[in-house]
Amino acid sequence: MKKYFLMTAVCAAAISLCAVALMKAQGEGENARGGGAAIPQLPFHLVENFFHYPANSVVGRTTGVAINPKTGNIVTLNRGYHPVLEFKSDGSFVRSWGEGSTMFVGAHVVRFDPQGNLWYVDAADNEIFRFDSEGRTVGTLGTNPEPWTWLTHVIERAAPDQASFYQETDIAWSKDGSMFVSDGYGNSRVAKFDKDGNFVQDWGRRGNQPGSFNTPHSIVIDNNDVIYVADRGNSRIQVFDTEGNRKAVWNLPTAPWSLCLTNGPNQVMFVGSVGRVYKMDVTGKVLGAFGRHGRMAGTIDSVHQIACPDEKTVYLAHTFASRFDKWVAQ
Repeated sequence: MKKYFLMTAVCAAAISLCAVALMKAQGEGENARGGGAAIPQLPFHLVENFFHYPANSVVGRTTGVAINPKTGNIVTLNRGYHPVLEFKSDGSFVRSWGEGSTMFVGAHVVRFDPQGNLWYVDAADNEIFRFDSEGRTVGTLGTNPEPWTWLTHVIERAAPDQASFYQETDIAWSKDGSMFVSDGYGNSRVAKFDKDGNFVQDWGRRGNQPGSFNTPHSIVIDNNDVIYVADRGNSRIQVFDTEGNRKAVWNLPTAPWSLCLTNGPNQVMFVGSVGRVYKMDVTGKVLGAFGRHGRMAGTIDSVHQIACPDEKTVYLAHTFASRFDKWVAQ
């Protein structure tokens, strides 16, 4: 399974390069909805040296960043020696955990649910873990049969059931506690589970037609239980209700890698892409963008995950630049 995950990473890098070329070809003046109007430039700037890492830290490929709704602490995820790093809201270091565990080889994203529980998406092992405040596993979705079980009670290469993932990418929650998983690199679908983790339904298949997906890479749900899926390979966001009925399709200038919604009654969405971050309202209108492509400080790489506690603050995980950033509006 990890072999297939590495192949997927190579494909992701190719998508990144293609997205950069597309962005240059289309130019900064193209509107995400095809109207041709210039996209306003947002006055965001990098907060230099915000994260205070412990001495001798080695950060691997960065994939996740999320904010605890209860404490305001920032949790980051990477594929290095210290997979989970936690910081206070001022950037000071709190703790790290996950050292020595093989479960972080396919570290994809982290999310906090509305109750403040931390969830970790492991794309390589096709599982999603829920952790308690001490980092202990208290719940899972998906399954990854251990190799020895093939010799006894599992039919090798048998078709997986609908509750099984194939390199899933993200998770979100509706008001009733239902869970929605973008699944992902392999299956290109959305899977719905009830609050107890039981499979309910799924929708979507690989393709480019409305309702189909090509690598659904991120998923968020707004205050009205509207679901937004970053259909990365098709350079669009698709919008659904909680029963899987399609509500809208929003085409974008570049591939959406990550989505976040601000807190509060008047939510806006930030979309992490390659070299750019877009700000949108929940009707699909692009309100502005910022960033230029690069892998050095002050530039934006492929934004694997984005967190946005408010309209003037975003945290970025630049996956190929192995860097976490905080950006704020002037």
